[in-house]
Amino acid sequence: MKEEERHKRAEEDAVLVKRAIAGDEKAFKALIKRYKNPVAQIVYKLVKDRNQIEDLTQEVFIKAFQHLKDFDYEHQFASWLFKITNNHCIDYIRKKKLKVYSIDEQIRTEEGEMEYEIPDSTYEPDLHMLREQKSRLIRQAIDSLPKKYREVIILRHQEELSYEEIAEKTGLPVNTIKVQLFRAREMMYKFLKDRIKHY
Repeated sequence: MKEEERHKRAEEDAVLVKRAIAGDEKAFKALIKRYKNPVAQIVYKLVKDRNQIEDLTQEVFIKAFQHLKDFDYEHQFASWLFKITNNHCIDYIRKKKLKVYSIDEQIRTEEGEMEYEIPDSTYEPDLHMLREQKSRLIRQAIDSLPKKYREVIILRHQEELSYEEIAEKTGLPVNTIKVQLFRAREMMYKFLKDRIKHY
């Protein structure tokens, strides 16, 4: 992607971020549409497990939405989002004790290729407080779910069970579990969207 195109895209992203923070759901959906494939590519390059791409990609966008208010407009949204993707995948890899793969290659998008760039800044003020806020929001979002959705979310993301293990524990088909997880994440996204302006 040429420099002028990258600059234009960064400006468009910044406008969408501001609108999303103000409560415009369509703006955040536009960011998801724009970056879903690049994020999924990074997830696959790092994790090398096609079965995890959809889950991890959704989780990245939920995490990004939670922290939109912390976005630094001096950086590109793409770089910020890719850093979240990288960190989320590394956390997953560490938990699963998987091998780490390189992501040095360019990322393909509908508009062409993008370089994987991560902002150099690592300073995060009030990190402990932000983590507590994040944990509290997640707990509230999970508690707000209907029982059947809350159960599969807890089994998948807190107890870290596989789809097959959840199926064995609940007696539900794997496809039903996948659908319930997808709907649960949608509900959590809506819950977080309604509360992001208060944090």
